[in-house]
Amino acid sequence: MTYQITTHVLDLVQGTPANNIPVVLEKCGDPDTWEIIGKGITNDDGRIDNLLGENGSVSPGTYRLTFDVSSTFESDSFYSSIPIIFNISDTNRHYHIPLLLSRFGYSTYRGS
Repeated sequence: MTYQITTHVLDLVQGTPANNIPVVLEKCGDPDTWEIIGKGITNDDGRIDNLLGENGSVSPGTYRLTFDVSSTFESDSFYSSIPIIFNISDTNRHYHIPLLLSRFGYSTYRGS
């Protein structure tokens, strides 16, 4: 089954998937309030395949994925959490938001 919003976290320091990272999915409402619509924890492969639950679906709008990376590198991490804010306009598409993570930097992109 293909879900509408998925993520994948890779630890670039170790060159491995980053497991056990809590992730929260929120949607922006009016005026600039955020509503939690999904949560998950990355699995052994660093993935969360279904942030919205079995019956969840997206509507057009602005979304935020927040990754709690505070325990990933223990006390050596510069970041405690990483928010990624993105827009959805086409609700018929799949949105994959990967996070490439190291102690002092991160990168993300629109995946497939």
